[in-house]
Amino acid sequence: MARLKVTQVRSGIGTKHNQRESLRSLGLKRINDVVVKEDRPEIRGMIFTVSHLVKVEEVD
Repeated sequence: MARLKVTQVRSGIGTKHNQRESLRSLGLKRINDVVVKEDRPEIRGMIFTVSHLVKVEEVD
C-alpha cells in the first residue's frame, strides 16, 4: 500500500479548532515535524482539511 510523507510547514496557531485537531490526529506538533502515514481515505480527509499547513509527498 502507498504511504504519504506529511510535513508541517506552517503553524496551527490561529486556525480553526477542527484544523488543529487534524494536525494532532496526524501526529504533527510543530513546524518541520514529519510523519509517514498509509494512504487511506481517512488520512486524505485530514490532510485535505489542513492542506494549507502541510506538504505531502508519496513514499514507497
